[in-house]
Amino acid sequence: MSCLETIQAYALRSIGIGERSLPRDGFTLCEQVTLIGSGMIWNIYFGALAMLGGFVLATVLALGKASDKPGLRKPSEWFIFLFRGSPLFIQFFFAYFVFLSLKNVHPFFDPFAAAWLGALIVLFFNTAAYSGEIFYGALQSIPKGEVEAADAYGLTGWSRFRRVVWPTMLRLAWPSYTNEAIFLFHATTLVFFSAFPVRGQRGDALYYASYFADKTFNPFIPYPILAAYFILLTLVIISLFGLVNRRLNRHLPANTRQKLKLRMNLIR
Repeated sequence: MSCLETIQAYALRSIGIGERSLPRDGFTLCEQVTLIGSGMIWNIYFGALAMLGGFVLATVLALGKASDKPGLRKPSEWFIFLFRGSPLFIQFFFAYFVFLSLKNVHPFFDPFAAAWLGALIVLFFNTAAYSGEIFYGALQSIPKGEVEAADAYGLTGWSRFRRVVWPTMLRLAWPSYTNEAIFLFHATTLVFFSAFPVRGQRGDALYYASYFADKTFNPFIPYPILAAYFILLTLVIISLFGLVNRRLNRHLPANTRQKLKLRMNLIR
């Protein structure tokens, strides 16, 4: 099978399109690159949806934690503490146990016990908690002069939040939020180790990398390929978030604009 035929057969295998059976022997570099790349579809799926949903929930959590009302502040504080205080890996196993128990109660919860939905919910809650703390810190750092100026112009309530508070919060939080987005996509590899079953054993990128490492007894080819894919994905995230960062800071002088500073998350 030529490399082009391999790509046609396996490029979309992770989502159930193309060849159903995996190669059994004589593994080529093209097969490994293609199948691991196919698995990246699921990693991008988990990361993108969790990030989009988590962004909205993080904003709500930040506002709740900054609220003077205990009924809003306390639930936000405990949600953030719970998901930041426990390891993501443990959250996957605990969530699977809960969803599996609910599945036995009613068929409605069947999809929740599968990776495509159950693991996504865990990532969604986890990144919302971390992002919510980032946004809360940004809220606390908003210069009082900007809020007072908004009050002087007669902006109150939703108008003040939409036109002054929220843009300033994002501008201050964006460099740190970029690091959280990068870590979120890297954390999608933990889905492979979680208890959540994958549909049809088609798996994510780490599933295919582990498959080739086990079959060839040589991890020094599939795992560097996997790392290369995530490095490329990280570069894409940095580029996209950099564009947004420049957009948020477009009104500031060039020498005072915040630049993205990437930091490694060694321990979550």
